[in-house]
Amino acid sequence: MSPSRRDFLKQAASTATLAAFAAGLPGEISLAQAAATRPVPESPTSASAQGKKIGYCIVGLGRISMNEFMPGVRVSKESKIVALVSGHRPKAERMAAEYGVNSRAIYNYENYDTIADNPEIDAVYIALPNGMHAEYTIRAAKAGKHVLSEKPMANSIKECEEMIAACKQANRKLMIAYRCQYEPTNLKAIELLRQGYVGNLTAVNSRFGFNIRPGEWRLNKKMAGGGPLVDVGVYCIQAARYLTGEEPTEVQAYSSVTDHDGRFKEVEETVVWNFRFPSGVLANGTTTYGSNGVGSFTRVYGSKGWLELNPAFNYNGLHLAGKANGQPPIDISSSYSRVHQFAVEADYFAGCILDNKEPKTDGQEGLRDERIITAIYQSCADGRTVKL
Repeated sequence: MSPSRRDFLKQAASTATLAAFAAGLPGEISLAQAAATRPVPESPTSASAQGKKIGYCIVGLGRISMNEFMPGVRVSKESKIVALVSGHRPKAERMAAEYGVNSRAIYNYENYDTIADNPEIDAVYIALPNGMHAEYTIRAAKAGKHVLSEKPMANSIKECEEMIAACKQANRKLMIAYRCQYEPTNLKAIELLRQGYVGNLTAVNSRFGFNIRPGEWRLNKKMAGGGPLVDVGVYCIQAARYLTGEEPTEVQAYSSVTDHDGRFKEVEETVVWNFRFPSGVLANGTTTYGSNGVGSFTRVYGSKGWLELNPAFNYNGLHLAGKANGQPPIDISSSYSRVHQFAVEADYFAGCILDNKEPKTDGQEGLRDERIITAIYQSCADGRTVKL
């Protein structure tokens, strides 16, 4: 039997937060010293100039929306929360009271399409289980609303293509919530690599994982689309792509289950893969649901030295370090209080809407990752290298 939408959300409420990895590091603030040269997202400022804020409808009241995105919008400059969609009315009413949302702008999954009648809603933020992203993106587009969808974009290439087509047909923007592509520490790493800090790139090593608790919806393949690869491994895929500035041409991958405790009946426990890029750079990724202490980490090696993000993908406490011949050592830290990643993300999309610009992480970016994910699973199943 297919789980109901409400069941999806009930199970999602128990999801283990990845923010627990985001421990602060000493020596924090060389980020301020780097601000003068730090690249920032190409975020239009006309929203502030016009005194206009983009109204977001939050679709799904789970941990990432209530604990991360909504607080981010609260401190943002160009965004506001104007509506909620939830299968749990009492929870929605509590959140509406906290964020000043009119109770008439609380929707459920059955009357979701009537958001078309609410002119205050400019965009929806979809924070549902992965298997629901496509349906609620397509319905939002048909309702005339722009879409910011959490990653991974969807559970299949076909669903990604349908999401892109629906938004194109409705002339609505689609952005995938790859927040690290708008986060200053990751952006500084990209800038340093483009400037040649480590010399010619040779290799990238990245990992992200945690020990998942039994009963999580992420262990249900229909809801999640896969295991750790689609959940946190996609960050490693993204990092290899945006740090090198290249697209992989082939992948070889392996998956395994070593903890035979009942958690991994439908999805993999661990995946390891290798990419080859056109320049000859090699990248290795590791993701797991079966181990403590994996954390989130990326190191880039070059002919002159190395650059490392550790943690690399968490909601706060990111740290960038590096050492290279003939270059000053790098030690840059970022904290939640200085850069609220979800505020930056929400405002970036708001600016794209107001200035009619395509987001950097649009539907095509999500589709590229889904093609890579599909190839990784194919390599795991066939035991061979897969061309991309």
